[in-house]
Amino acid sequence: MAEDCIKSVTATDAQSISEIAFRSKASWGYSDDFMRACRNELTYRASTIESSDFEFWAYRDKEEILGFYALEFGAADFAELEALFVDPEHFGTGIGRALMAHATNRVQARRVLRILIQSDPYADAFYSALGAIRVGQRESESIAGRFLPLLEISIEAARPQRSDK
Repeated sequence: MAEDCIKSVTATDAQSISEIAFRSKASWGYSDDFMRACRNELTYRASTIESSDFEFWAYRDKEEILGFYALEFGAADFAELEALFVDPEHFGTGIGRALMAHATNRVQARRVLRILIQSDPYADAFYSALGAIRVGQRESESIAGRFLPLLEISIEAARPQRSDK
């Protein structure tokens, strides 16, 4: 996975990344009702993409977006991984790992100490394999009474990661 495939997301990419997020989430076999409840949180708007509190980056093959992530920098000592989605047609190709390595390097460059991740239960193992540890849970914004794993990656001990592994 080449680092040069990861480019910043612009406001004109909002629909494309929203579609990827929705397809990726749906690939876990969630019901239609569940997916309808998640539609708003999986929709990314130009105003959020352009906000100085966020960084959005996409893995691109030429101009086609194959996956993306978003970081929110609202606190001095941590960044929150707001999103990391890969188009289901490209699961298992290393794009998710490349995006996460890039995100870690972006956080490290800002001298932030940790990344918080509210994970989908199906993605918990992915983040754990990358060194995330479970630090609690958080209630879903879309589904009342549903609690999601809250994970953390410490940046203090992290060294810059290569995204071509």
